Amino acid sequence: MTTSKLSNSVLYLMSFSAGLVVANLYYNQPLLNLISETFGVTEAAVSNVALATQLGYAFGLLFIIPLGDKLSNHKILQFDFILMIIALVAAGMSQTLFALVISSFFIGFTSAIPQLFVPMAAQMSDEKGRGRAIGIVMSGLLIGILGSRIVSGFIGDMYGWRVMYYAATVLMVILFIILRWKLPNLKPNYNGSYGNLMLSLWHYFKTEPSLRLAALRGALGFAGLSAFWTTLVFLMEDSFGYGSTIAGAFGVFGIAGALGATVVGKLNDKISKNKIILYSAILLVVSWLIFLISAESIIGLILGVVLVDLGLQALHITNQNIIFSKNPEARNRVNTIYMVGFFIGGAIGTTLGAIAWQHLGWTGVSWLGIGLSVLILIVHLFFRKKTI
Repeated sequence: MTTSKLSNSVLYLMSFSAGLVVANLYYNQPLLNLISETFGVTEAAVSNVALATQLGYAFGLLFIIPLGDKLSNHKILQFDFILMIIALVAAGMSQTLFALVISSFFIGFTSAIPQLFVPMAAQMSDEKGRGRAIGIVMSGLLIGILGSRIVSGFIGDMYGWRVMYYAATVLMVILFIILRWKLPNLKPNYNGSYGNLMLSLWHYFKTEPSLRLAALRGALGFAGLSAFWTTLVFLMEDSFGYGSTIAGAFGVFGIAGALGATVVGKLNDKISKNKIILYSAILLVVSWLIFLISAESIIGLILGVVLVDLGLQALHITNQNIIFSKNPEARNRVNTIYMVGFFIGGAIGTTLGAIAWQHLGWTGVSWLGIGLSVLILIVHLFFRKKTI
């Protein structure tokens, strides 16, 4: 494996790039009402746009990210960004909901590329600085997730939802040029076939209980967060009469939690990961209890957003630090297993959130989040000895 020491400039470039690319996944969430009006479809039907994006991301994680252990990262970036740019243009030009759903799948598929940066940061760091490096990349990624909703909500209200996709296309062209110029070209030494590379995923899943538990915890946590963001725009409209701009602006408050990612990463280098997971799960339960009583309280929703994002990021960074501490030759593959589980959880959460909203409103969504968070706590308490 060709490596180089991780400089701060490269580390922050990866963090910034992770945020910009992953934002493609979430631009659609504050725009769902506008999209449903354009195509004349129900809230449940338009939620398929968000679902397709998350499923596409899971497939991208499964089929693209393992290549980080086999091919040069520059080769992967070249293929990925070309397809990503085509998918973004197609989404902006979509004339039917079906066309937008298909385009959204490929946007999700190609936007898995930030998950190459997390193992890269772990690989290029020494043991003492690994948690910090992961935390910094994750800060960028999380800020991109949350900031995307602010930007898309504003652009959607001002210019229409299609403009958001065209703006994202321009950003991706510029970013690709910068990455080709500045990102170190890492050349892994795996010589097996792509088929054998994919088959090895099962080996790591089967033999690493800590990896399986991390994937389950991550899936449950992200399912809850996806249910929240998918249905928040509907709550804003029904309870407060607000549009996509206000729903997207809630990302500002989530950023306050995301900025703690670097701190959480440093804590991972110093204190018990079991304790961090325990406190994270408790924080998620508390955040959803706050959501439950805040259907008509903006202040309560803001507090809940800060806590739920902080809880999930603490859980997520700790999960990744655990899995990267083992199997250094296969960090992209173990990250693939973890992140596929994570985003399958997100896709399930999006679907369950839409169903809960349709039948039980915000109360149903909140109880769904509480249930998922309690499951994380139960899984951790029963199997914590296998966590590390």
